[in-house]
Amino acid sequence: MFSKRDLIKISDYLWEIPQSHRSDMRVPARIYSTVGTLEDIFKDRTLWQLVNVSTLPGIQKYAIAMPDAHEGYGFPVGGVAAFDLDEGVISPGGIGYDINCGVRLLKSDVNIVEIQSYLKNLGSIIYKEVPSGVGRDGAFQLNNAQLDQILLNGAKAVIDMGYGKSDDLNHIESNGKIEGADSSLVSLQAKARGRDQLGTMGAGNHFVEVDVVENIFDEKMAKIIGLFKGQMVILIHTGSRGLGHQVATDYIRLMMRVMPKYGINLPDRELACVPFNSPEGKNYFKGMSAAANFAFANRQMITFEVRQAWKKALGSNVGDLEIVYDVAHNIAKIEEYQINGQVKKLIVHRKGATRSFANQPVLIPGSMGSASYVLIGQKESMAQSFGSTCHGAGRRMSRTKSRILINAQELGASLQKKNIFVKAGSLFGLTEEAPEAYKDIDEVVEVVARAGIAKKVVKLKPVAVIKG
Repeated sequence: MFSKRDLIKISDYLWEIPQSHRSDMRVPARIYSTVGTLEDIFKDRTLWQLVNVSTLPGIQKYAIAMPDAHEGYGFPVGGVAAFDLDEGVISPGGIGYDINCGVRLLKSDVNIVEIQSYLKNLGSIIYKEVPSGVGRDGAFQLNNAQLDQILLNGAKAVIDMGYGKSDDLNHIESNGKIEGADSSLVSLQAKARGRDQLGTMGAGNHFVEVDVVENIFDEKMAKIIGLFKGQMVILIHTGSRGLGHQVATDYIRLMMRVMPKYGINLPDRELACVPFNSPEGKNYFKGMSAAANFAFANRQMITFEVRQAWKKALGSNVGDLEIVYDVAHNIAKIEEYQINGQVKKLIVHRKGATRSFANQPVLIPGSMGSASYVLIGQKESMAQSFGSTCHGAGRRMSRTKSRILINAQELGASLQKKNIFVKAGSLFGLTEEAPEAYKDIDEVVEVVARAGIAKKVVKLKPVAVIKG
């Protein structure tokens, strides 16, 4: 087990496990955290997993954990690692099973005062329009040609089908499409799992949430991205559903079989990886990119459904919902960074971490019933954290423990007291996502803001939560 004695304090918000800590470490491991948030990180295997990541071939500068970090599969959730394209590896554990799980923020032109009496009806209609729950089918049964187009072209394919506007693409990370995707490298089983799940939310921590802009920290930036105090906005949080999960499963199994021929020795089999430039590595990257495109398309279709619900609840005369931004937080991308004075292309793994490029909106959802944030990426993130920041509050309690310790009726009463309307399949199931099961979102966001890798713009308050 780790303790604070194992860490070197770089600043009040950044700590380091030196490369000398373990003989197999290739780079140091860094943790963005306050003294307070470190306590949660010490409670599970997060730091052990982070040190394991630092041993992978071709890793550059350091392995990174964000303040929302907690134990995951192989890599910690909240982990960032970048690898040399020629000497480094690609690891599905560094992306996660829910490939391109991400967040989209929609903005309206109305103030909460104008629609206060419509909120419950809006929440109920969104619940009907957006299918949710484990394995829940959507209204769209994709044929082979349609599914292939979505895997290749992401959100654009859905817009071409008539479910969105061309301008939507200008407000999505990578314009809603990862180049180089190959639908033939997505298994038939994965395709079968995704064929009827377009436009569905899923379960777990996925949600559609109606929020109000509660606080503004940067008036100028808020105005630039079109946010004002009292404004009604909607957050969408979901990913690639069963299709992405199956892609991850397929390639983890493959990599575990072929690793010996590449002479890769791991401290944890969950880190299963292959050289990025190997046939298996290239195929996984192309298949992962296709799954990421499915996720962009999924959030695009849910946007269409939410726009429909918005009109049904408020009337046809109300203005349309526009996209502020859409960000991925389980993905690997080829990006350029300075390493030892030279610009190099790297394969950057972000697992439960959000891209935070300079002047790019960053969306940080809180747990159910707590605040969410809109940040803006800072130039300093390119030097410090491979253009990355946190992705949410981060779990402090497992789902099993949450179900045991949190009373469903008390949770419901607490949300009602906060004037938060909740529509879900099961109140008992919501205990997994109770605010008590997560870290303090305000403290997590404060860490990345103080570290200079993202700047606070606005704080959002939930008024209606829709879950599976």
